[in-house]
Formats: sequence, structure tokens, C-alpha cells
Amino acid sequence: MGKKLFILLIILMSLSLVGIIAIQAYYINDSVDNENERFKFNVVKALNYVSNTIEENESEMYFSKFLNLDSEKKTDEDAVSQLLIYQKNNSTKETLIYRSSVLQENYKLSSSLFDIGLDSLDIKNITAKSTAEIYDNTGIAEKDIKSPITKIIRSGTIDEAQRLSFDKSFKEISKRTPIHKRVSKKEIKKLLSEKLEKDGIDIDFEFAIYSNDLATKVRSDNFEYDPNSKLRVPIFYDENNQTPYRLLVNFPDDRKFILSGIIGMILLSVIFTSIIILAYSSALFQLVKQRKISEIKTDFINNMTHEFKTPIATINLALDAIRNPKVIDDKEKVLRYLRMIKEENKRMHAQVENVLRISKLEKNELNISKDRVELNDLVEDALSHVELLVEDRKGYIKTFFNAEKSSVLANETHFTNVIVNILDNAIKYSPEAPKIEVHTENAGTNIILKIKDHGSGMSKAAAKKVFEKFYREHTGNIHNVKGHGLGLAYVKRIVEDHQGHVSVESEKEKGSTFIIKLPLIS
Repeated sequence: MGKKLFILLIILMSLSLVGIIAIQAYYINDSVDNENERFKFNVVKALNYVSNTIEENESEMYFSKFLNLDSEKKTDEDAVSQLLIYQKNNSTKETLIYRSSVLQENYKLSSSLFDIGLDSLDIKNITAKSTAEIYDNTGIAEKDIKSPITKIIRSGTIDEAQRLSFDKSFKEISKRTPIHKRVSKKEIKKLLSEKLEKDGIDIDFEFAIYSNDLATKVRSDNFEYDPNSKLRVPIFYDENNQTPYRLLVNFPDDRKFILSGIIGMILLSVIFTSIIILAYSSALFQLVKQRKISEIKTDFINNMTHEFKTPIATINLALDAIRNPKVIDDKEKVLRYLRMIKEENKRMHAQVENVLRISKLEKNELNISKDRVELNDLVEDALSHVELLVEDRKGYIKTFFNAEKSSVLANETHFTNVIVNILDNAIKYSPEAPKIEVHTENAGTNIILKIKDHGSGMSKAAAKKVFEKFYREHTGNIHNVKGHGLGLAYVKRIVEDHQGHVSVESEKEKGSTFIIKLPLIS
């Protein structure tokens, strides 16, 4: 897969994931808004119910008192309208006279009824009165009719007209009454609790009545005023259908209550989205890792090709030289070419063995037996393997054995290979003559081995990955330093198998220092 196509696929997958998350967030937010609106609608409905109930209860109470007033308090009575019907029936010889009157009664009452501080109140009342009389007019003149055969008298109030008249007068008077005398906190709380519970809102609330945005005495203890709150309704309208009073309510835990209705959907959405993100991240990580491994393996194959080309070419040249009739009789030259063939063959064999060792280490098939050895002696042995290479390049290796105790539990062969690998790297990555320093020192119950070179060094990013299998710092198609990226991976696995730790400190163009820490044995 090409790099551009790979990047395009990642971008498309990422955009799709972001789109899914955005859609989920939009629907969750929309659900929360809908639940919030439904909550506010039910609360305002409950407030309107409470407001109307309180007004009706107050009006009904005073109207009942009014209906029970003594008739002695009536000052006068005026007829508003009258109806007279006179009907004579010749077949039955009877005369019907029907009278109907609408009367306005005026009352002068004590102000104690409304407790507003006035001496007296003028109240009007509307009543109705009707009379039906039947006379026998057989054999007598109409002017002589004096007593009816039947007389039916009905009187009473005209309910609707009377109630409307009372309500108008009552509202005009009651608006002068202090609000805390018209309604109690207990009554509001009882009505509001019952209505909210009926609508499924069973949470704590605080309430208050405000007049023109100013607090009144009617309020719960912990009410907090919010001028922008929409949870308010008018209460106690006057005769002109206006009022300065507002009944307000707030809920300390309203957000929690609103979310409780959709928390299941939100949790499922979050869980499924998290699974998608986790799966996507894992897949993306594996894709990047596989691509990286592919690049490393390609680089490894290129380096291995160069590693084998040189010895194969050298062997071919040596064989061609030996076949030359002039050379075959020269015993010294033949032996020299045979040594070259043997050395190049050993070199290729060592590379193959390195690959096999790493493979066996990963499968835990490599049997590493450990004995008591002196680390200083192992270092001396390893130096003997590379001293000719150093001398050939006009370099040097200085040793500083400052460790008084150097006994460790180790496999002599494998740990010698570890030190040789690090020294070989120090030689290869020194563009000029190799200048290498080897230090040993004690640190508590451990021994520290430091191998320092003054070569080309490496970047911080490379230093973090240098112990990974197949890793080599990227140099494009330049293979001036041969290798296959397995040596340091082998070093790390062997050191860790010895309960040790290996690290590197490096700086570009200033060299590298490899540090191995191993536990001492007594």
C-alpha cells in the first residue's frame, strides 16, 4: 500500500469516527433539551394550577362569608328591571298575572371582612324575585278581583351576575391586602407538591412570591432568585386583569432529575462510542505498527543483502585467484586466499547465527546456563576479539576497572557476545579512528559497565528504539555502515535474562555511552 493511499485511508477513517461521535453528541444534546423543555412545561403547568387554585379558594371563602351576611345590613333596594305578564283565559275562566323583577341590593359592611383598614365597605348584591297569581273571574268584573285562587312567589339570587359583581368588587378591595395575609407558605407548598408528584416530578424545590421583582414574605428558606428564570406564573389578578405578583419555583437538583430520564441512553451511547474509539485506535495502531515493521524489514533485507554481497564477492574473487595457474603454485598466496574464504564464511555464519539466536530468544528456546564469573575478566576477553579491528583503524580502547567487586551470575559465551556487539557498534559508528573507553564501577549491590565511544552518535528518537529488533536509524539507501538491526536486540534480551538492565545515552556527532547494570553475587 502506497504512503499517500495509507494516509488517505487514515484521514477518511478518522473523519468517519469524528462524524459518528458528533452525531451521537447531537442526538444526546437534543434529547437533553427535549427532556428539559418537557420538565419546564410540567412545572409551569403545576404553577398555573397552584395560582388558579389559590385565587379560587380565596374568592370562594370570602363569597361564602358574603352570602351569610345579615339582611339588616342592607341599606336600600333598587329595581334594575321588571317584567309583567297579564293573561286571561276564556276557556278556563281564569286570569294569570306574572311579575318578575331584578333587584340591586346595597350593603354597608364593616371592613373587618377583608381586613384592609377601612371603616366600612359598600357592597352591591343582585337578586331576583318572581310572583305568579291566578284569579277566578267567573261572573265578576276584572276591577273586582281581590284575592287570587293560587299565588306562587319565588325569590333568590342571580348566581352568575351576582358572582361577577362580587368578584370585581372583591379584586378591587383585596389587592390592597398584604400578600402574606392572602396566602401561606404551607398552602403553596402543599398544592405544589401534590401537583408536581402527580406529574412525576418528585424532587425538592424552593418557591417564592415576588412583587415587581422584589421579594415578599411568602418564600421558602433556601429560595434563590434568578431574574431570567422561566419557571414563574402571575398570581392574584386585580379587577383589570393585571398583577405585580409572580409565583416562582426553582429546583436545586433539576439537572440531575432531567438527566435521570435519559441516563440509560447516554450510558449506552458512551459505551458503544468508547468501544468504537478503542477498536479504531487499536486498528490504527496495528496498521501503523505493521507498516513500520514492513519498512524495517525492507531495510533489514537491504542491509542483509549488502552484508552477504561483500563476503560472497570476496569468496568468488579468492576462488578465481586460486584457480589461476600462476597463483595455484604459490603456496603462500593460496593459504592467504583460503584464510580469506574462511573468515568471510565465518562472517556469514555469524550473521545467520545472530538471526537464529534472536528467534530462539523470542520463543524462549535458547538454553542459557549461568555460572559465577568475573565481569572484568569477561570485558578483557571481549576486548581481545576486537583489538585487531581497532588497531587496523589506528584507534584505541582504554579500560577503567574501578569495580572492586565484579562477581556476577552469567553465561560466559553469551555475555561476551553482548560486550563484543556493543564494542563492534562503537567501532563501526566511529567515522574517524575509534576512541573507546570501558568503565566498571560498583553501585550498592550492583556493578555498572559503561562503554563509551566518540563516534557519530544518534538522535534521541533513535536512542529510544535502538534495542528494538530490526531497528536501524533511517539512512535511506545509504549503507556505508553495515548491519542488520539485530545485535542490540540480542544484547537487550541477554541482559534482561541475566536480571540486568541496559540503556544508552547519546548525542548526535558526540558519541554514545552504553550502560549495563547487573546484580552482584557474594
